[in-house]
Amino acid sequence: MKIVKSNCDFQREPLKAPFGFKGGYLSELWQTVVNMETADGIKSTGLGTQSTLWSDASVFTANPESTGNSMMFLITSYALMLSENIDWQTPIDLIDKLLPPVYEYAKKVTVNNQLRLTFALNALVAVDNAAWVLYCRKNNIANFDDMLPEDIKPAMSYRNDKLACVPLMSYGVPIEGVKAEVDAGYFFLKIKIGSDPDKDGDLDKMLEWDKNRLKEIHNLVKDIRTPYTDSGHIPYYLDANGRYDGKQRLLKLLSFAEKIGALDRIILLEEPFCEEFKEDISDIPARIVADESAHSDKDALERIHLGYTAIALKPVAKTMSMSLKIAKLAYENNIPCFCADLTVNPILVDWNKNVAARLAPLPGMKIGVLESNGRQNYRNWEQMKAAHPMAKASWTEPKDGTFNIDQSFYLHSGGIFGG
Repeated sequence: MKIVKSNCDFQREPLKAPFGFKGGYLSELWQTVVNMETADGIKSTGLGTQSTLWSDASVFTANPESTGNSMMFLITSYALMLSENIDWQTPIDLIDKLLPPVYEYAKKVTVNNQLRLTFALNALVAVDNAAWVLYCRKNNIANFDDMLPEDIKPAMSYRNDKLACVPLMSYGVPIEGVKAEVDAGYFFLKIKIGSDPDKDGDLDKMLEWDKNRLKEIHNLVKDIRTPYTDSGHIPYYLDANGRYDGKQRLLKLLSFAEKIGALDRIILLEEPFCEEFKEDISDIPARIVADESAHSDKDALERIHLGYTAIALKPVAKTMSMSLKIAKLAYENNIPCFCADLTVNPILVDWNKNVAARLAPLPGMKIGVLESNGRQNYRNWEQMKAAHPMAKASWTEPKDGTFNIDQSFYLHSGGIFGG
């Protein structure tokens, strides 16, 4: 295939309140739009959501927020320009060819030779999504299952009828906000840890903040029952975003969790260490998740060898193409996966949902899992939903804490091809 014409643009979407993680705070997220066209007139559109703080916190902290977003959009534009000079067979083939030069360009744009690969992948999401739609239209494919390469289909062969909708408890969400989510039926809580409460980088203060946060939430929900877990308890998903400096400090947190009766509720503990930390972690008494550090399938395999026992797939942050490659690797190594969010727009939620719906439930869970926190954080969420081609479908909104994934969802692939 060959792209002969392309274009891209972005829209700034404000958040309801500052959104805190990795020790920083976002005020808005840029939504990118990519258009592609082939010589025979086949057209496609792909969407992306940029998160410089998530993809490389060093870029976020070194620049004004809008500057970091401008850098990432410039990288998207460059990737799109390169795509017009590449012959490709599948979107995975296209991304494999684009990623090396785009990554080198991204290092120059950000003036950061240590730039995390995820920054370039985040910039490529809209390009990759447009390429998948173009590929499907070119080959008369109208279903997500038919879109998948044959060697990846075994990893995507499960069929969930429900997905736990995972809300995000970021630093700024008060305990009243947590209670409101639980009262609304949400039963799988993602809790951001690793706060820098006094903005002085003191890791002892961070640990105490994390202990208090966990205790506060545990005391709130410890007696609530749910039918969707083997234990009957509400599970906790802790996300440290690489803020812990080593196993000793993390073990202090887990020892505290055990003391208050919360350790067995921690079903996932995501990215406690920075990606440069490469000690064996198989002795840590929790299921440690690779997310940002699993940039590619190669990185994911390294994390598996280090003792990571779950992988967060992020088609909406690292491209569908790379996520499918990682899912295949994880499946071959018996490593469970789930789909995490990037606070994306409603259409991208269903790109993510297509993968989440086809992954086997996590150990300890009776249904699948999908993190989705856009409705919590976007000021204009309802207006954004209006752009979804199947906005009124029952599976676009969670009910009692779950997305109901019926046959209509699978038939229409969540509306990602236009309904």
